[in-house]
Amino acid sequence: MGGIVVPWLALALLLLLAIAGIEDARTREIANWKNAAIALLALPWWWANGLSGVDMAWQLGVAGIVFALFFAAFVAGQMGGGDVKMIAALALWLPPGAVLSMLMVMSVLGGVLTLLFLADRWRRRASQVAEIPYGIAIAIAGMLAIANPFLTHFGDA
Repeated sequence: MGGIVVPWLALALLLLLAIAGIEDARTREIANWKNAAIALLALPWWWANGLSGVDMAWQLGVAGIVFALFFAAFVAGQMGGGDVKMIAALALWLPPGAVLSMLMVMSVLGGVLTLLFLADRWRRRASQVAEIPYGIAIAIAGMLAIANPFLTHFGDA
């Protein structure tokens, strides 16, 4: 249905994810406008992929659940607010079943990233707690998910 629109929207998402991941690595923050752009670009993505009103409601519901779960991690001090918003915005792009796959990949990448940061902290004998730029793991998992046609196909979602 979306013809040429789908690849351009996917490219826009990939660029936004890359920029957000780099920003998180450099500043430990993800600007709200990036997360808002990711979320808002999901609307034409849905249209281009021919989602029905019911499918869109499912997308919103899944993203809401994802937000609520990760908001709990934010409240517990385990995750930054920008990370939570980015995960929820990304959930708007993927069929409900693919969100779980993306979250599993994100968790593995986040674990590897955490181990690397802890090893670096130990090597430098630093005493301060290392802040993990989890946006890197979110961005890479999102890129892998959007680039995988088996995960982003809405026909059987």
